[in-house]
Amino acid sequence: MADPEDFYDPGFAVEEDILRVHSAEYWQRVRDLQLSAAEVRRLGLPQSPELVRRSLSSVAGTVESARRALRDGIGLSLAGGTHHAFRDRGEEFCVLNDIAVAAAHLLHHDLVRQVLVVDLDVHQGDGTASIFRQEPRVFTFSMHAGANYPLRKEQSDLDVPLELATDDATYLQILRDTLPRLLAQVRPDFIFYQAGVDVLATDKLGKLALTQTGCRQRDEYVLNLCRTAGLPVAVSMGGGYSEKLRDIVDAHCNTFRVAYELFG
Repeated sequence: MADPEDFYDPGFAVEEDILRVHSAEYWQRVRDLQLSAAEVRRLGLPQSPELVRRSLSSVAGTVESARRALRDGIGLSLAGGTHHAFRDRGEEFCVLNDIAVAAAHLLHHDLVRQVLVVDLDVHQGDGTASIFRQEPRVFTFSMHAGANYPLRKEQSDLDVPLELATDDATYLQILRDTLPRLLAQVRPDFIFYQAGVDVLATDKLGKLALTQTGCRQRDEYVLNLCRTAGLPVAVSMGGGYSEKLRDIVDAHCNTFRVAYELFG
């Protein structure tokens, strides 16, 4: 589905971009491997130089995919979607909030006017919602399993909590009823799409009931809506915790297949 020239190494995010979103104190503790034991437990990952490099590379991938989306209509990262990272802390495998950093980067450089974050991971994008609570130029939309992590939800600009075991038909109908209205209301000129595949029925942490077909139809609907509206879209992968690795890989690959079919 992709050729070697379609891939690129984004390098590492620069501190200037990180500090628009994260506090200097938190970033310094991450950088210098000085997180407390409690912070490491909350993060769920051991701190190491490799984790810092991985986090910086992941953020750089979303920043670069956003810039390429402005040029090509779409940009896709093979990582990212780390929406549980707050300004001053990381949680649940999320060290730095790549979507927040990339959105702030575009706004700082006057590359966009109004951003819409479409977060369809099964868990609420609580870190992103918190970071942009006072930022009218970023509208956060999270559609997620209601009775799931995080136990204490943040307030996105629009939250759509779903019943547990929501199936393909119900999920897609709610999305179709919501997203076009948001585009008309928010009038964004850029979309960040968090395309987590933990919405699958096979997911250990998800609690929804989408099939591979339903998950692909979700991606197709969102990306086709962006293409039709002429809205650049940057895609981050988000979560996926199915028992079988193949289920996770197939669902993520479907996101890329849909993107190639729609954008060429």
